[in-house]
Amino acid sequence: MFSRRNFTVSAAALGLAMGLSSAASAEKWDMPLAYSATNYHSQIAAEFAAEVTEKTGGKLEIVTHPSGSLFGGAEIFSAVRRGLAPIGERLVSALSNENPIYEMDSIPFLATSFPEAKALYAAQKPALTKLLDDANLVFLYSGPWPPQGFYSKVQAGSKAELKGLKFRAYNATTSRVAELMGMLPTKIEAAELSQAFATGVAESMISSGSTGYDRKLWEHVDYFYDVRAWLPRNMVFVNKDAWEGLDEATQGIILDAAATAESKVWAKSEELADYYLEQFTKEGMTVGDAPAGLKADFQAAGQVLLDEWKEKAGDDGAALLAEYEAKQ
Repeated sequence: MFSRRNFTVSAAALGLAMGLSSAASAEKWDMPLAYSATNYHSQIAAEFAAEVTEKTGGKLEIVTHPSGSLFGGAEIFSAVRRGLAPIGERLVSALSNENPIYEMDSIPFLATSFPEAKALYAAQKPALTKLLDDANLVFLYSGPWPPQGFYSKVQAGSKAELKGLKFRAYNATTSRVAELMGMLPTKIEAAELSQAFATGVAESMISSGSTGYDRKLWEHVDYFYDVRAWLPRNMVFVNKDAWEGLDEATQGIILDAAATAESKVWAKSEELADYYLEQFTKEGMTVGDAPAGLKADFQAAGQVLLDEWKEKAGDDGAALLAEYEAKQ
């Protein structure tokens, strides 16, 4: 005979089983980020993660780990490709050793404004997606840094005054710029930047106002020359095996959240570009355009880099440049 007590016990057991099943089906993705939690790229990545977590009802929880706390910036691409992390963010041009196409957004003076950067991204995106697919990765979104300026501990009117200056490099392009300008490049990730300038390991760099603001470089550097050399981008990608383990509905939620994040990061970068320079001035840095001689030296270095990139990238690079010119 099926008593009320038996029914109560059975219902409780069913509820417990359903709870265990739900818990078992829930998944957590750790998302390594190279930049500080207060940086807008990291903030928007955190908003993206929260949106996915909320809209999947917790079925997929994404947790961000900023400041290289889970994997250092230089380790993130490899970690996601190998499945050590299911999702991550990396500076696109930092992958130039993988393929010169990754380097395209950091060719000096090729794209120096937000409209030009958007046209370049539109031309480059299909190739990026294909490269990531070949690397067992799924492309999600990409967003820019503000235009790159030149930070220096010394005042300079030409490259002759920069000779021997220790230069923080973050990709092959910046290392090559340093060499062409007579400076000494040293590879330093964003998380190590403040210490590098404080200890004299670095005395100059080309980077966005965002990076300098996050790391309070006015404490170590007196000059910011607004050369607007290029607008590099970050990108977010997923391990393909992890992606294919998701159901179609969850994939759709992630793609929608990625589109929202991409729109946000482009808008935020443009909004903050002038703000950062205003803060530098407020904190006592000398901010302004590069003197004519220094700008000409940077542009000459940029032309060398463009020529070298064309040679490395071959027909694929030529096609992308033509596509970029057509989109402007």
